[in-house]
Amino acid sequence: MKEERTTPLRKRMIEDMRIRGMGDKAQKAHIRAIKDFAAFLGHSPDTATPEELRAYQLHMADTGVTPTTFNARIVALRFFFGMTCGREDMKRFMQFRTEPRKLPVVLSVEEVSDILMAAPGPGLKYRAALSIGYGTGLRAAEVCALKIGDIDSDRMLIHVEEGKGGKDRKVMLSPGLLGLLRDYWCEARPEGWLFPGKPKLNPISPRQLNRAFTSAKHMAGVTKPATLHTLRHSFATHLLEAGTDVRVIQVLLGHAKLSTTARYTHVATKTIRDTISPYDMLAKLQDQTMKRSLQ
Repeated sequence: MKEERTTPLRKRMIEDMRIRGMGDKAQKAHIRAIKDFAAFLGHSPDTATPEELRAYQLHMADTGVTPTTFNARIVALRFFFGMTCGREDMKRFMQFRTEPRKLPVVLSVEEVSDILMAAPGPGLKYRAALSIGYGTGLRAAEVCALKIGDIDSDRMLIHVEEGKGGKDRKVMLSPGLLGLLRDYWCEARPEGWLFPGKPKLNPISPRQLNRAFTSAKHMAGVTKPATLHTLRHSFATHLLEAGTDVRVIQVLLGHAKLSTTARYTHVATKTIRDTISPYDMLAKLQDQTMKRSLQ
């Protein structure tokens, strides 16, 4: 992260985030949050009072800031006051907002197939990248960051280096996906990054991959409000419907908490449909009771 032309306060916060091992994306988000707070105050944020902090939270609520953005800014402020300013007491004056938990959109297997087949060209680059997103459940940034050496065809695994939270993990490499990746490699001959961008020294960006998904979705005629991340939701849901243990899915997705993975049980419609209602057992007992009464 660039540190030139920064105030001593910002420089110290950046150093604190580096000590914590925070990723570049998270650092930038924290800096943006503190800049917004400082703009609201009109003076240096490290001198803010509890009343000013309360007023800022009311300002965010009144201006329609989403719960996700609201909470992200609170996390940044807690770090700023707790770590950089040494003002732990300020945390007492911050509140998180409750965010409604909406069920994720899930594509059917047929819809996924149509989207992957409609992936834009030239070549197999975007079809291969989107296929990894669905075939392994990787996040967009994780797909983009893959290197040639991360594909382990001997062990049929893909190595994910420094995924969300800076954690490494392994995901499965199916024979069908390996076949597609081999066709793509023979066609494009990438070196270093599996999906190079322009220039080739850099990988493709999540934004590029998202545009490819959107284009493919429209070409396939899929009208659901699906995004690139929907491929990851669909991967997890289809595994659950196939009988895969939810704890295995948790490991594959890289979720820290099982409760995060468990929400897919609410959208696994095949599992829900195939579950026998206790009413059916009750109906059988009622039939037996009726027969006894007629005897």
